[in-house]
Amino acid sequence: MGEFDLIAKYFVRPAGQGPRRAVVGNGDDCAVLAPAAGMQLAVSTDTLVEGRHFLSTVDPARLGHKALAVNLSDLAACGAKPLGFTLALTLPRVDEAWLAGFARGLLDLADEHDCELVGGDTTAGPLAIGVTVFGEVPAGGALLRSGARPGDELWVSGHPGEARLALEAFRGTLHPSLPAEAFDATRLAMECPEPRVALGLGLRGLATAAIDVSDGLLGDLGHILRRSGVSADVFAGALPLSPWLAARRRHEQLDCILAGGDDYELIFTAPPERRAAVEALGACLGLPLSRIGRMGRMDERMGEIAPATGGPPQSAPAGPRLRLWEGALAEVDAGADPGEGLGAPLANRWTSFDHFRPDLREAP
Repeated sequence: MGEFDLIAKYFVRPAGQGPRRAVVGNGDDCAVLAPAAGMQLAVSTDTLVEGRHFLSTVDPARLGHKALAVNLSDLAACGAKPLGFTLALTLPRVDEAWLAGFARGLLDLADEHDCELVGGDTTAGPLAIGVTVFGEVPAGGALLRSGARPGDELWVSGHPGEARLALEAFRGTLHPSLPAEAFDATRLAMECPEPRVALGLGLRGLATAAIDVSDGLLGDLGHILRRSGVSADVFAGALPLSPWLAARRRHEQLDCILAGGDDYELIFTAPPERRAAVEALGACLGLPLSRIGRMGRMDERMGEIAPATGGPPQSAPAGPRLRLWEGALAEVDAGADPGEGLGAPLANRWTSFDHFRPDLREAP
């Protein structure tokens, strides 16, 4: 099977099948998209490489789903509605059974979100998948990392940490190991994440800033802190625990939730007066939304904090600040300072994934 036969068989939709929004779609030198009047174009690109982002044993339909899902997650974090996407697929060989499963997973998710495949490229080489996704958002209405303000509350969707728990099960580092039911559920979270597109659309006008969790909750939160010029207090007692994580030891729970990554949940900030509206949105979507912290001013978060393990105080680093606490949020709701009566602070020992720093790389 040649390159163009492959494209025609697996990635060109028959007439009447799938969304048709592009002015010019798949099959020309360029796709032509026309956002609706008053809308701006949101664009994001992600690449998945075998051995780095996914295991060679992954079901091809799940891989097709994930290849698009991680890009739709970026649109969700921006509050954008999906329009279309391109696919750059590098294959070591033509395996028709693999291609059929991959295309099915990819296009089923595309249809679910009314997102049209409008073009791309295929080539021979080590297995790698590049997707560029396009969405639309009202002019000036995109959710950005730079909008958080002191006093905002910090939220996270779903149950972050399950993907990392599955990865550690694959690595054989969990003692005791996961029961079969837990492994199947967490493996599904790792291999077939659900992009929170509906949540992102619902957060327009509610959230002040947002980002998706791809490299670890704390690491991705750090991007909001830097871009917004704020600090944050995060409360471990408020972190959501799935049934599978709830059964693990505390250090495993924190490792998976705070630094696991590959979750594609949304972290977002919103003013306290919008709390009821955020909770109502979560109830409407049937999606848990957990309030895990609050944002503060830079000058209110400087100073020294004694690490939970004892020893000398940690000096506050220059730049945006993040403080971790073992406690919950009830006392903060009552107006108490996070340092009063909330238990010991947690020393931040967690780092997020980074492709080019050997000390922060973690292959599947």
